[in-house]
Amino acid sequence: QVQLVESGGGLVQAGGSLRLSCAASGRTFSSYTMGWFRQAPGQEREFVTAIAWSGGTYYADSVAARFTISRDNAKNTVYLQMNSLRPEDTAVYYCAAGPPGSDYVHHYGYGYWGQGTQVTVSS
Repeated sequence: QVQLVESGGGLVQAGGSLRLSCAASGRTFSSYTMGWFRQAPGQEREFVTAIAWSGGTYYADSVAARFTISRDNAKNTVYLQMNSLRPEDTAVYYCAAGPPGSDYVHHYGYGYWGQGTQVTVSS
């Protein structure tokens, strides 16, 4: 069983930065693939980025040059550094955990989800 708690969301102007954190419970955190998804009003939840247990990272094209995912296994925490934010990045951001080798791009590749944190980027 894994519990995930996101933090760090808020309101920021376009061009600004935010860092999201996702604290996980459980002794096997280091073996999980950790992902970030986002969902804007009226839209489907979409993949943002993921990091494997090995440290390998994957990004959606829309964020690849601006966002950075990282993990600290000693703290059971995964981070999402978001730079050069745009109004279209406005969404609820969700942290997710899935088994190694899962389909990290799709929501069904993850078995555990946080409650989400709101990110609002003003123009």
